Amino acid sequence: MPAADVRYLVFDVESVADPPLIAKLQYAGQNLSGDEALQRYRAELLEKYDSDFIPYTFQVPIAVVVAKLAADFRLIDLVALDAPEFRPHVITENFWRGWEAYRRPTLVSFNGRAFDLPLLELAAFRYGLNLAAWFQTSARSYEQPRNRYNIAAHIDLHETLTNFGATRFTGGLNLAATLLGKPGKMDVQGDMVQDMYGAGRLAEINDYCRCDVLDTYFVFLRTRVTQGMLSLDEEQRIIAETKSWLEQRAPAQQAYRLYLEKWGDWPNPWASP
Repeated sequence: MPAADVRYLVFDVESVADPPLIAKLQYAGQNLSGDEALQRYRAELLEKYDSDFIPYTFQVPIAVVVAKLAADFRLIDLVALDAPEFRPHVITENFWRGWEAYRRPTLVSFNGRAFDLPLLELAAFRYGLNLAAWFQTSARSYEQPRNRYNIAAHIDLHETLTNFGATRFTGGLNLAATLLGKPGKMDVQGDMVQDMYGAGRLAEINDYCRCDVLDTYFVFLRTRVTQGMLSLDEEQRIIAETKSWLEQRAPAQQAYRLYLEKWGDWPNPWASP
């Protein structure tokens, strides 16, 4: 497709720990294997924080799914990067080079400023990738894509819904999608990804990531309504078109079949009884 046709990239990242790195930094000199270090670190985190989620600095991306949108917010395509190999270094390069190839469209995420983008920036650091277009250090600070308030470069829907962190959004993407009748979290939760990866279930992780991107997309559409960029009728027409798009591709894509099975319509209070 012509690069000019893509105006927004809605994306989500799934990542896993780097066990040798954990062993080297957290347990230096203790002769632990990577797997032993990983299990010990998770147990310590769970005891201390009631969660065994490993900081992103010890992680690498193993799933990045991107939805390409037109300027009118309609879905053009949805892809899992570096499928079916899902190599972290290739995923990272494809994400950043893809953003440049499509002429730097606006990135759209849910809490991507706090997790997804820092992880992908650190992965670029790890793999030696040039991100000059993203950093733009010669530009004014408020014009640089990484600036928190530069919504021409990145729209973080968590920031949108909390007025840039002024409130706590309890429930996250799951709640926002559920309010719109969409599936939200289904059979897979984020804290399951590490163990799924260990079991070799990479394709399922990417299916989960696809579903999160769809939820993010529908939340994005509703924020366009609240900000006056779409009418409610226009949003509902785009949603109906997207459902048809998913139905056409569902026979070949397990993630879309799962999503459609849990599909719900928004309970419109303005509709006639």
